Amino acid sequence: MNKRNKSLRKVRYVLYKETLVDFKEHFWTFIGSFFGIGLIALTQSQSLDKLENIFLIGSFGASSVLIYGAIQSPLAQPRNLVGGHLISAFIGVCVYKLVPDPIWISAPLAVSLSIVAMQMTKTLHPPGGATALIAVIGTPKVKALGFMYVLSPVLTGVLILLVVAIIVNNLTKNRKYPTNSRWTKYLKLKNRM
Repeated sequence: MNKRNKSLRKVRYVLYKETLVDFKEHFWTFIGSFFGIGLIALTQSQSLDKLENIFLIGSFGASSVLIYGAIQSPLAQPRNLVGGHLISAFIGVCVYKLVPDPIWISAPLAVSLSIVAMQMTKTLHPPGGATALIAVIGTPKVKALGFMYVLSPVLTGVLILLVVAIIVNNLTKNRKYPTNSRWTKYLKLKNRM
């Protein structure tokens, strides 16, 4: 009976700790994602017709969850963010050019190949799968970009998200991004100067 009560207390404690609301953490998550996505949207609104919604792709929203909300995750680190999106975008465009139809072949092929490529290159970033899929199922304007899709919107958007993540996630002593020791040593040196 005593052992059972002790186990129950541990479970309650873990559930309690996992559901605590850390308003500071939520604040910085909001600030990072707001400015990251906001800058991409601003760039799009200044450079493209309002009807051309190609610069702000859906997978950037999922990346924001990781790089602003789960910054310690290995899947949120810069190598994964940038590499995962670029590899997946390239594969998505290749699949669309080689096998545009039927969609029931091209869509899963683009996603599956991008996952395997990200695994092989150690750049696994789940939103990358969506980036590959968007290259295949996107609007005619996205498809018309061809390999330019890799550079813009993907590379430019990812770089905006990354710069904002590095700035916002290092504004407080409780948040450090990226977790790679080389980056954090460099950032600490810059803060001392």
